[in-house]
Amino acid sequence: MGPIAIATGSDFITGCYIAAFVLFIVGIKQGTHPTTAKRGNMIAAVGMAIAVAATLATDAIDNWPIIITALGAGTAVGWAASARVAMTDMPQMVALYNGLGGGAVAMIAWSEFRSGIHDGVVFELESFVPILFSMVVGSVSFWGSNIAFGKLQDLLPQRPVKLPGQTFLNGILLVAIVAGCVSLAIDNESPSEAIFVACLIGAAVLGNLFVLPIGGADMPVVISLLNAFTGLAAAAAGFALDNTALIVGGTIVGSSGTILTLEMATAMNRSVANILFAGFGGAPAGGAKGDIEVRPHRSIGAQDAAISLAYADSVVIVPGYGLAVAQAQHAVKEMGDALEKRGIEVRYAIHPVAGRMPGHMNVLLAEADVPYERLVEMEDINPDMPRTDVAIVIGANDVTNPAAKEDPDSPIAGMPIIECHEAQQVIVIKRSMSPGFAGIDNDLFYLDKTAMLFADAKGAAQEIASEVGKL
Repeated sequence: MGPIAIATGSDFITGCYIAAFVLFIVGIKQGTHPTTAKRGNMIAAVGMAIAVAATLATDAIDNWPIIITALGAGTAVGWAASARVAMTDMPQMVALYNGLGGGAVAMIAWSEFRSGIHDGVVFELESFVPILFSMVVGSVSFWGSNIAFGKLQDLLPQRPVKLPGQTFLNGILLVAIVAGCVSLAIDNESPSEAIFVACLIGAAVLGNLFVLPIGGADMPVVISLLNAFTGLAAAAAGFALDNTALIVGGTIVGSSGTILTLEMATAMNRSVANILFAGFGGAPAGGAKGDIEVRPHRSIGAQDAAISLAYADSVVIVPGYGLAVAQAQHAVKEMGDALEKRGIEVRYAIHPVAGRMPGHMNVLLAEADVPYERLVEMEDINPDMPRTDVAIVIGANDVTNPAAKEDPDSPIAGMPIIECHEAQQVIVIKRSMSPGFAGIDNDLFYLDKTAMLFADAKGAAQEIASEVGKL
């Protein structure tokens, strides 16, 4: 029993939970705008602190040495890891932390099961079913998130990795897990721990097999979906533990993760089922990247690019994951400032799935102090593209490919893109002609109006800024 030991269902604890939920919602709302996102994150963190403190103050809490040790260790590791992670590695960190949440829920479910077996209690179905659900979904989320982390960190191949009959195997495994859970629920007076552990291990295998066949390009959607899984598992654990904070917090995470997953799928003009089961992305169609035929294209240097940009009236910068990899956000801001000093209108076109997570480009550019009003969403910038003198693409690929609009047989047909091909001139900063995650040539690179500047994004942006200053 805790040192304060307030009754779990007391009005005070309920009031604390309500205050925490309000802060969660306010924090999420604040997080929808870059200028208030940091404050929103802090507000939500305060809400979480209140929920944790209220839970620890109840009379249901015991084993304080273990709890304090775990809190200290978790805080130290989380603080150190978050402080040291590079902005380009933020998607991997999100995947890893989300997986830890799912794993924690699965372990809570196992602990509750073992505790019940030890005490010889009869599991009531209204609490036992949520325990089983949390065990399965939490385990799938943990192991699936680890695979997503490995793909994003290049520890695992980003291409889809499939076993023969992969979908059939996954289906059989899922049926076996469900059958095991049903048998446990039927024999709820003396359920078998061996079957429970078998289901836990089966869910772990399913989590791995579920994510391995998905290409690296689709990992942001997968992470969002697994985040929703973790939230739902936490909510189920809340029902099992009769903890209101877990129920509401998990439901918020589950619903928001589901909405984000659907929004990202819509932004790519693909169904969630296609993303999860099509094995799309991560490797070029028809062979390795070196097998793709290099078509005629025009190449320029930084000085020529600077001249084209310096004598334009309007410039649109289109950032992509290559900008993040090169950590070029500050250099791009420097280039934009150099152009603005010449009276040139400079804006940044943001595709909703550019980078490795939603808002990735917004966060990077905000870190470089690019004014928020200069960041323009895809649907707002596209109508202005025909009136744009120069569109400069920095590390973006599939999200600028006109084949999405012009080739009905393209793998990305129908996907909304930044319509750079409508601009008067296009400059593409890229290391090579290699394709993007979709594994197909970008037709934008071969237009007569397009010039390729083969260089590291950071170095190229710095050199262009310097050359513009000399003109």
